[in-house]
Amino acid sequence: MAIFKKASVGPEARVELHDLLALTGAEISINSLPAGTGVPFVHSHRHNEEIYGVLEGKGRAVIDGETVELAAGDWVRVAPAAKRQFSAAEDAAIRFLCIQVRENSLEGYTMDDAVAEE
Repeated sequence: MAIFKKASVGPEARVELHDLLALTGAEISINSLPAGTGVPFVHSHRHNEEIYGVLEGKGRAVIDGETVELAAGDWVRVAPAAKRQFSAAEDAAIRFLCIQVRENSLEGYTMDDAVAEE
């Protein structure tokens, strides 16, 4: 296997990067919702937490019944068991990144895991 893999992403409504980048420790998707639309289902997870980052636009998430307003630059971590559903604002689209990883699996941070090369 190569030591890196590069992929380009277009304007698709949803792109999952696990196959494009041969990911082995995380699932990453890029999601776009037009103004006034939303993900048509509520979901939760058994083991994986999700980290959402709003790249463009605005919208909202309903997480265990609580509405969280979202705008470009916002980041939200959602616990596995929490029920969630995302939607764009009525007057604006939203584009967001979703990173899914197994809860409590992080063994070290960048500085703990990094190795300085000479």
